[in-house]
Amino acid sequence: MKAAQCPSYGPPEIVRLADVSPPALAAGQVRVRVGAAAVNFPDVLLVAGEYQIRAEPPFVPGSEFAGVVEEVADDVSGVRVGDRVCGTGLVGAFAEVAVASARSLSPVPDGVEDRVAAAFGVAHRTAYHALHTVARLRAGQELVVLGAGGGVGLAAVQLGALAGARVTAVASSPRKLEAAEAEGAAVLIDHRHGGSLRAALKEALPAGADVVLDPVGGDLAEPALRSVRWGGRFVSIGFAAGIPRLPLNLVLLKGVNVTGFQLRDLAAHLPEEFTANEARLRELFAAGTVRPYIGAEFALADTAAALRCVADGKAIGKVVVRVAD
Repeated sequence: MKAAQCPSYGPPEIVRLADVSPPALAAGQVRVRVGAAAVNFPDVLLVAGEYQIRAEPPFVPGSEFAGVVEEVADDVSGVRVGDRVCGTGLVGAFAEVAVASARSLSPVPDGVEDRVAAAFGVAHRTAYHALHTVARLRAGQELVVLGAGGGVGLAAVQLGALAGARVTAVASSPRKLEAAEAEGAAVLIDHRHGGSLRAALKEALPAGADVVLDPVGGDLAEPALRSVRWGGRFVSIGFAAGIPRLPLNLVLLKGVNVTGFQLRDLAAHLPEEFTANEARLRELFAAGTVRPYIGAEFALADTAAALRCVADGKAIGKVVVRVAD
C-alpha cells in the first residue's frame, strides 16, 4: 500500500511516500480503508523524535483518520465491514490502510465527508473536555483562547461561544483572527502586531478572565495568566511555542487554579464524565451544530508539506491529507 513513511527522526521533509506492507490485524482491532487524515502538532513532534511517546522508525505518522471498515478481528463486535468510521491512534493514519482499536472508532454521521470527520476528533474533543470537564466554563463567563487560529484554538472559540461565553481570541495574524471571529470570538488580539499582550488583555478584560485555554505556552502563558481574575482557571493543554516558566506568586496572589490537561488521561480518571461529554459532543457534530475549520488540504504524496505547514504555525484550523481522491 502507499503510505507517508518516516524513515528516521528529523524535520517534516524526512517523510516521503513509500510502498509499505499493510499493518497486521490483531485482536480487538479493525482495518480501515482511509479516505482522509488530519495533521496534529504531536505528529510533527513524533517525526522529530521529540514527543513524550516515541515511535521507532521506520513508521507511518498520522494520528487521526476517517474511512470505511474493510476487516474486523474475530473478537470485535459493534463494528462491521462497510461501516464509515473515524478514529485516532498514535501513528499510522497517513496511509491507504490503517489499523486501529475498535474502541477508538466512532461512526461518521450521515452526510459528513471523510475530510470533515477526520479533522473533527482530536481538536474538538480536546477543546470540549478542556472547557467543560476541566475549566467548568459557564454561560456569561469571559474566556481567553491562546493560539485561537489553530485546530484546537478555533474549536475552543467555536465551543466557547456556543456555551454562551464571551470569547477573546489571541492569535498571530489577521487571517487567523478573521477565522476566530467567524467562529464566534467577540474580541480579537494579534499578539505579534498589537503591542503588549498583557496590556491588550487588561484593556479587553478589566475585570479579568474566568478561563484561559492555553495550547501555546512560550511567552504568551505569563501575560495570559496575569489576565485571570481571582479564582479563575488557567488550563494548559500544550506547548507549541515552548514550555513556559510561570511565577507561582501569581497563582498564590490571584487564587488561580492552574490545571494541566491531556485528553488520553480523562477516560481513566473521570470515566463517567468523559463518556457523557463524548456523547454530547457527538450529538452536536451529528446535528451539524459544530464543524472543524479546514484551512488547508494536501495529497498523500505531499504529507511532508502538510506537516511543515503545521510545524511553522501557518495552519489556520485543521490541515487535512487527502488519501482517497
